[in-house]
Amino acid sequence: MLTTYDQVRPGADLELRADAVVVGSGAGGAPFAAVLAEAGWDVALLEEGSFVRTEDFDGDATRALRMLYRDSGASFVIGRPPILIAEGRCVGGSTVINGGMSWPTPPRILEDWSRRGITKIGPKDMEPYFARAEHDMSVATQSPESIGRDTVLLATGARKLGWKVLDNRRNQKHCVGSNNCAFGCPTGAKRSTLVSYVPMAERAGARVYANFRVDRVLMRGKRAIGVAGRVVDHFGRKKARFRLLARATVIAGGAMQTPALLLRSGLKSPSGQLGRNLKLHPNIKAIALFDQQVRGWHGVHQAHQIREFQDEGLVMAVGNVPPGIVAAAIEGSGARVKRVLDRYDNLVTAGVLVEDEGAGRVVAGPGGRPIATYDLTARDGEKMRRGVSLLAQALFAAGAKKVIVPLPGVPDLDGPDDLKKIWNTPFDRRRLEVFTVHLMGTCGMGSDPNRSVTSDWGAFHDAAGLYVSDASLFPGPIGVNPMETIVALALRNAQHLVETERRTS
Repeated sequence: MLTTYDQVRPGADLELRADAVVVGSGAGGAPFAAVLAEAGWDVALLEEGSFVRTEDFDGDATRALRMLYRDSGASFVIGRPPILIAEGRCVGGSTVINGGMSWPTPPRILEDWSRRGITKIGPKDMEPYFARAEHDMSVATQSPESIGRDTVLLATGARKLGWKVLDNRRNQKHCVGSNNCAFGCPTGAKRSTLVSYVPMAERAGARVYANFRVDRVLMRGKRAIGVAGRVVDHFGRKKARFRLLARATVIAGGAMQTPALLLRSGLKSPSGQLGRNLKLHPNIKAIALFDQQVRGWHGVHQAHQIREFQDEGLVMAVGNVPPGIVAAAIEGSGARVKRVLDRYDNLVTAGVLVEDEGAGRVVAGPGGRPIATYDLTARDGEKMRRGVSLLAQALFAAGAKKVIVPLPGVPDLDGPDDLKKIWNTPFDRRRLEVFTVHLMGTCGMGSDPNRSVTSDWGAFHDAAGLYVSDASLFPGPIGVNPMETIVALALRNAQHLVETERRTS
């Protein structure tokens, strides 16, 4: 059953009850809700954003930014440099707007988490949860007919250099390569939680509430007893208030929203780590011009990844972006920008993901809104510079005639011999244009309450009946796209909660 803003009476004070309330319908919330509902729990799944149907995804970037993204896609992490972030705010959360890349957690990461003392988190322990996640979300590599020329060019260049290239695994079924992943998949081929776990939870009896913004967790002593908040329209205008009481409260708002909600609810962590240890996987892009027509907007978003340098914390792939975003990334005069955009069909835009060593923090600011701070470290800045150099090398190997690099002061590169300009130009990491869609680590898991925020199974250390289910649980960055890890942890932790309740009831 779905309840939306339109179905609520203006001025109402809603009193609701459930066995469990799950706040957030993305990769952490929807699978958690589905597992509980399948076990016979009465589940209420709350989402701050709107319910947007697949048939309403029309590829209009402006409309999509307004309807699907928090702050219309213009959220920032404050720091040197400031970092643009993207968060979904709709039923399905960020799974509706991501690229669909679906990779299990690297074994070295799970082994590290095990060494930190987290129970049953090793590669063998997690196998069944990855298997279910991949089944439920139809994870597979792309069919050849859906693959665009831009990703083929980059992969070809990397292979010419002898580098390791992997076919990307994506949560998709019958993808036709429309390349509208970031604006909502118009065919439903991308198996976001909007079309996978949310309907699964509903079929098992869960109630879904769209446009229900949670303002605080309700506490009775040291026990969470539910949540309270407002029913709002898409622009945040209040229509009604609600209170929902439950014996289990699961917060799955992501590594920005979850710690902010807990902090504005007055919760504290004995470790002092609530909101700390923010990791970002900072990204940086380069633009390559080819003689031949590429039409990067045609074909699936990111069918391959360069993994040759993953042990250094670097992953590279294409990522086509609209002309307006390309324009914003080009330094210089309007005439120069126009010259590049006139050849838009000949461009390849590609990026580098960095497994970061630095860490930031999220606090609850004025009005309880999250404020995130993060300064790029010198080592991570050098990783980004090396990543851009390697990316340019692969693009030239693919036949690029010019590469525009996002490093202030570095002129356009006209061939491989110009790569030295990247290293001969003074480098200031604080002036980089960085963005991210991978926020992690602000409610880290661990067995020791004095060193972590949540237990091995996502239970908040300092409050009974309160759980976290999103990337904020990660003890550190994972170096690959995090969606499948989030889903697998949600399945694992929800099943543990069900089994624990059965044993103790």
